[in-house]
Amino acid sequence: MPQLQQNHHLIRGRILDAARERFTRYGFGKTTMAEIAKDCGMSASNLYRFFDNKHDIGAVMACQCLGDKASALEQVVDDSGFSGSEKIRHFVLTSLRHTHHRWSSQPHMSELVDAITGTRRDLVSQHLAQTRGLLKQIIDEGVAAGEFDVDDSGGTAEAVMAAMFIFDYPNMMKLYPLEVFEQKAVMVVDLIVHGLEKS
Repeated sequence: MPQLQQNHHLIRGRILDAARERFTRYGFGKTTMAEIAKDCGMSASNLYRFFDNKHDIGAVMACQCLGDKASALEQVVDDSGFSGSEKIRHFVLTSLRHTHHRWSSQPHMSELVDAITGTRRDLVSQHLAQTRGLLKQIIDEGVAAGEFDVDDSGGTAEAVMAAMFIFDYPNMMKLYPLEVFEQKAVMVVDLIVHGLEKS
């Protein structure tokens, strides 16, 4: 990587770290670009060379978080040691644990979630489409293996996502400790799997 590009990348990283600290401590709404710039030891005008606005910074942070989550879910789908039922269970629990770990201890970060959900629907839609595609793959594999009896794997994936909502949405994470969420998730997954399996 050329030196100039590497410096640019490092500075963006510093800005994101400073913004994450501010958003976590004070909230998205109360954080200004000037404060982020000050925390990075740069002028506000220099900060705008790297990010157009606060929502732009938040979008990059959201992409990083969703990318990490997608990678973890892809590993579940790619694990040939699991049956379809086991993959669905691990998929839901992996999603829950990732979301709970990331958001439950950071109440101010819910403002960032609300902001990005409202202003960058494209990011949310991409994440939902990717999640739906991974679930569809699990269901298709289960059908091919004779484990599931499903006519419409895409529609079924949508229904599973609807059932997963409480275990997947960051702003829900303050409702219960992780252990309680996991118990509820296992019960929901058992119902889902029972509906998918051949009788």
